[in-house]
Amino acid sequence: MLSPAQVAEQYFLESRHQLLEIAAYLDRYDAAVARTQSTNGQLAGAERKLEVIRRALVIVAEKAPGRERTVALLELFATV
Repeated sequence: MLSPAQVAEQYFLESRHQLLEIAAYLDRYDAAVARTQSTNGQLAGAERKLEVIRRALVIVAEKAPGRERTVALLELFATV
């Protein structure tokens, strides 16, 4: 069993990488929206998915969640 310090050290780079990927995804989406003249109907499905990602980030950032974050995310993603 790893200590808290060992968990932080062992998984930091991987977690940082995954967060950078999420940031890049959101940046690509924002850039696509900025250059597209789509109607609201065409973006509705995409906006719903982006809202789920934003809600997921809130769950992940909770300091002391009432339940495991993984379970909360699985339940959230099941709604998409």
